[in-house]
Amino acid sequence: MRVVFFGTPEFAVPSLEALLGEGFDVLAAVTQPDRPQGRSRSHAVASPVKEAAQLDELPVLQPERPTDPAFVQTLRDLAPDVGVVVAYGHILKPELLAIPSRGMVNLHPSLLPELRGAAPIEWAIINGLKQTGVTIMQMDSGMDSGPILHSIPEQLPPDITGGELSAHLSEVGAEALVEALVLLEQGAAQPRPQDHARATYAPKLSRETARIDWTITAERVARLIAGLDPRPGAWTSLDGQAVKLFGAALGAGKGAPGEVLAADSYLRIAAADGAVTVEEVQPEGKPRMSVADWVRGRGIRVGERFA
Repeated sequence: MRVVFFGTPEFAVPSLEALLGEGFDVLAAVTQPDRPQGRSRSHAVASPVKEAAQLDELPVLQPERPTDPAFVQTLRDLAPDVGVVVAYGHILKPELLAIPSRGMVNLHPSLLPELRGAAPIEWAIINGLKQTGVTIMQMDSGMDSGPILHSIPEQLPPDITGGELSAHLSEVGAEALVEALVLLEQGAAQPRPQDHARATYAPKLSRETARIDWTITAERVARLIAGLDPRPGAWTSLDGQAVKLFGAALGAGKGAPGEVLAADSYLRIAAADGAVTVEEVQPEGKPRMSVADWVRGRGIRVGERFA
């Protein structure tokens, strides 16, 4: 089966490697253009998918927009049987979806129709779900609304972080993708429509989404911190400076929302109905560090309040 692969971040790399390892004829990898990184923004960095594709000497296509006429024609010339999309980063228009003879399939890290949208991994944790998973779907013009080809459920451990769940689902998703494409190639796939009435959504994470509200329950604060670890990081404010928090768990104690109840090898911070303990912090403009190092350096005291 002739495949064109669309993907950008580290999450997509296991899927590309699985397709190559299982002998699919991957014609090209389509990924985002190299982007400037670092404080100076002077050095352009390739996406993880581009780096993986180059290791396997695959052609790499990097259109600024997938609607670019020259790119659309290049895709037509490749004449793929199927397109595979894993966290590419652009919405694909119907004109593009129609080019592969068997359409395009997408790996989505949730059990659709739950958590359609940009951030299903983080929202699964933030929302306190007990189960999530991966879905392989046939793409249509809607947002994560196409017929389901295959899905694999996964239980959510109570203390998992967004980064850990992403790494796990990237591997599970690669397995599911290969299984779905084999069924498609053999003519044995049985797409089933989604129940749109059951759809829930996982909107793009914003800076405001990531800000900790200390007036909510300690459990919800801990879930927010875990879901956004390591990126983008749940944050709060101390003396007007943003501080990201990591390694949260429920703790004992009561105080005013945001009040520091303990500050030594960990922070214990009051929420609406109890407290949250935190093991690591990242003050604005500084690297991530242990609470103990931050306490020694800054001298945060019991009684101070995060806002």
